[in-house]
Amino acid sequence: MKDKRKGFNGDTLRKLLLLALCICSCTLSLFAQRSITVTGILTDENGETMPGVSILVQGTTRGVTTDLDGSFKIDVKTDDVLVVSFLGYETQTIKIEGRQKINIQLKPKANELDEVTIVAFGKQKKNSVIGSISTVNVKDLKVPSSNLTTALAGNIAGIIAYQRSGEPGRDNADFFVRGITTFGANVNPLILIDNVELTTTDLARLQPDDIASFSIMKDATATALYGARGANGVILVTTKQGSEGPVKISIRLENSLSAPTRNVEFADPVTYMKLHNEAVLTRNPLGELPYGQEKIDNTMAPGSNPYIFPANDWREMLFKDYTMNQRVNISANGGGAIARYYVAGSYSKDNGILKVDKRNSFNNNIDFKNYSLRANVNINLTKTTELAVRLSGNFDDYTGPLGSGTDIYNMVVHSNPVLFPPYYPIDEDHKFVKHIMFGNYNGSYRNPYAEMVKGYKDTSRSQMLAQFELNQDLKFITPGISDISRLASFGVERKYNPFW
Repeated sequence: MKDKRKGFNGDTLRKLLLLALCICSCTLSLFAQRSITVTGILTDENGETMPGVSILVQGTTRGVTTDLDGSFKIDVKTDDVLVVSFLGYETQTIKIEGRQKINIQLKPKANELDEVTIVAFGKQKKNSVIGSISTVNVKDLKVPSSNLTTALAGNIAGIIAYQRSGEPGRDNADFFVRGITTFGANVNPLILIDNVELTTTDLARLQPDDIASFSIMKDATATALYGARGANGVILVTTKQGSEGPVKISIRLENSLSAPTRNVEFADPVTYMKLHNEAVLTRNPLGELPYGQEKIDNTMAPGSNPYIFPANDWREMLFKDYTMNQRVNISANGGGAIARYYVAGSYSKDNGILKVDKRNSFNNNIDFKNYSLRANVNINLTKTTELAVRLSGNFDDYTGPLGSGTDIYNMVVHSNPVLFPPYYPIDEDHKFVKHIMFGNYNGSYRNPYAEMVKGYKDTSRSQMLAQFELNQDLKFITPGISDISRLASFGVERKYNPFW
């Protein structure tokens, strides 16, 4: 007789265990994703509460800041991670792990507080500086430009920089610190490179690879030692020095593309004539129209003679869309226990976007070359006496049109596009003419094309600077005392304006 009682066999037991595991897994998953409210207090290393500390949920944009009492409250999921950050303090990541109350203590960044800042006639740690001084990371100054002043805009708080021109060789940025002051007509800050007063052009030609530190003094506390001359702010730059060890060679090569940031859209020649006629009729309904309908129709007609009915796009004729620039910098750094050296040389070539007429034997486009050399040598004369010798040279060579690129663009903007062609072809009646026959109207107008290609000018500028510095450590008399005597001499600057 068979036993009809039903029991648990192996298959049934496995199914029940599998079901139980699924239920537990779902329960744990729901628990892990449960939302909770976390509160806490932020304090510094001394136990003082910290207001304004940023607290974000990692991987999201959700976050809060601590209030005046250092307290915070944030809705999170139990498996979220909080990212706590504050200027000058180490960023911390904290796992929630289901906790609803978390007190956090931030630790200061020792390297930032101990970072050396260049100040007037010396160096100080950041935590001992009371004046307003901004220190720029040298890496931020390495931009694809041969002009250092163009890298200042937008990188330094309190500095307003603007360019009047983007033409190579004339693209120095004008800048002022914390607005324009009322001291004199000069709004430029005092510029000191290795504690020698130089100009904006000298700063523009300085290579970022040669810079060791870049500081800007903004308020009266920081600039007091410079008197009235520092009223517009002070820019302090120190160049790299040699370091003890085997020689280190650095090379940087760049090839960049340069183009206008934006182009003004001009009306086409036919629209220009129609709008000109409308403007005359608006002022005087009985006025004589400058352009007849026949000229407008012939200018519009396909295949019309461009020398009789010209339709010029002056900007397209005179300007290219872009140009290429090249830069190279090479430096060597090394030395021993007695002498250390830093030697560097650089070359940059910036080109304009003007077109060149191949019928000319010269290049009327802008070609700006810069060569710079620098040698910094430090010699330990005794255990407490150091001699520093700094030699630098900067050489500019500018070739370009007789007028500036800005002048040529102004002519493009104000020139009539339908009055005459840029030039005429050499026909049978003028086969012995060797020069370009430029277009004009009774000789009464300026032809932008002729003004651009009719000649060129070449300007050069050379500057050499020698510095000798003797540093004497007087700690053997009284700790903390040192003496620096500096002799700086300027060399020769040559510049000439050609005749034409």
